[in-house]
Amino acid sequence: MKVEIDPIQTSGGSYISKLSLGSHTGTHIDTPRHVFLAGKDVDDIGLSPFIGLCRVLDLTAANESISRADLEAKKIKPGERILLKTKNSINGYEQFIDNYVYLAPAAAKYLAELEIMLLGFDYLSVKQRGNPDNTAHTALLSQNIPILEGINLAYVNEGEYFLVVLPLKLMELDGAPARAVLLQ
Repeated sequence: MKVEIDPIQTSGGSYISKLSLGSHTGTHIDTPRHVFLAGKDVDDIGLSPFIGLCRVLDLTAANESISRADLEAKKIKPGERILLKTKNSINGYEQFIDNYVYLAPAAAKYLAELEIMLLGFDYLSVKQRGNPDNTAHTALLSQNIPILEGINLAYVNEGEYFLVVLPLKLMELDGAPARAVLLQ
């Protein structure tokens, strides 16, 4: 969905802007309602998954998808906030790439089994483009694990950081644009 910004001058001489954008525009969070109509939405989740220690995993060696074996090698612990750095960050975000690196269904199931607190991914979707299999979303969101998509990790090294993600608090929505910051 294209972002549209319309500046409007008020009768008092001030300017405001009317924004038109999708709930999954740019850096954003996916909530369970993204795939389950009765799932938790943005205002149900709270901020605890989005603020705290996290670990960035460098998976730039993966060519097509992130596999369960790729994740097992990183020794992920239950309850961690995990951000996945792939070739997507290196490729950049100036134009959409159809064959981005995605999260394989078995890898998503593995993260859900570990009950991680949050998954961050460096493209606009964790699932393979055009594939009807939505397991990359459903495995995590069915366990109320929010997904942070569209993060740029190009200049971030593997390691531990303090994550602050502030999604717009919009009522009864499936996702929301967010500002994500890593602190060392």
